[in-house]
Amino acid sequence: MFGRFSLSAVCFLVLVAVAIATSGALAQGSPDVFVTPIPHAPFTGVINVERSIVRGDGSGSIINLKTMRQIGRDSQGRIYNESRTLVPMSSRKTPKVVSVHLYDPQTRVSIILNPQERTFSTRTVNHPPATVPLALLYASPTGNTLPQNEFTKEEDLGVREMEGETVHGVREIQTIPAESSDTGKEIVIIDEYWYSDELRINLGITHRDPRTGSVTMTVTQIARTEPDPAMFEIPDEYRAPRSRRGTE
Repeated sequence: MFGRFSLSAVCFLVLVAVAIATSGALAQGSPDVFVTPIPHAPFTGVINVERSIVRGDGSGSIINLKTMRQIGRDSQGRIYNESRTLVPMSSRKTPKVVSVHLYDPQTRVSIILNPQERTFSTRTVNHPPATVPLALLYASPTGNTLPQNEFTKEEDLGVREMEGETVHGVREIQTIPAESSDTGKEIVIIDEYWYSDELRINLGITHRDPRTGSVTMTVTQIARTEPDPAMFEIPDEYRAPRSRRGTE
């Protein structure tokens, strides 16, 4: 059975990635590739992000930005997820790592590393996430997981390969009528998800909204091997800024 994460999947990982810093890498509320903390499916990869932002000054001009970040998961289900700054599309500089999120589903400890200050903070999640996220939505061959009405529809895009992995695509289209939009014109918002059932993550996401811009996220350089265990540990030189631990 094929599936994909939609924007509603954010709710699932709020428990896991509490306090994860976007730090300019992605605007709040934007779609994202979430690494699920499931065991027995180790991998590493790189998320490439291209973002076009419509200026809010009414000029209609667009800012084109990009970033990238490394992600990973080991056989225990521990996850690694970087957050990096956005840089101009023409830049040849490697985006700076702003924070790193680590999570261990066995201990339920969520860790945020701050590379600039060489500090870390920890938080224990009281309610562990399910092995199969409740927010995982499965797409039928005809694609009818969303309520079908005159304003919202879902299209099945079929099966293809990305980075050697089989993925299933779904396109979600939301239409805002002219009489309900701020611009007085009909607005069409399009989201596409390419989901890997084996890795349990989206390997491709596209979001297009003519009012704000677009974002494309693609997972590349996928290696289905066990990552270095040090990837999921707090570096020796990092210190805790406070002695207390948080719980939620």
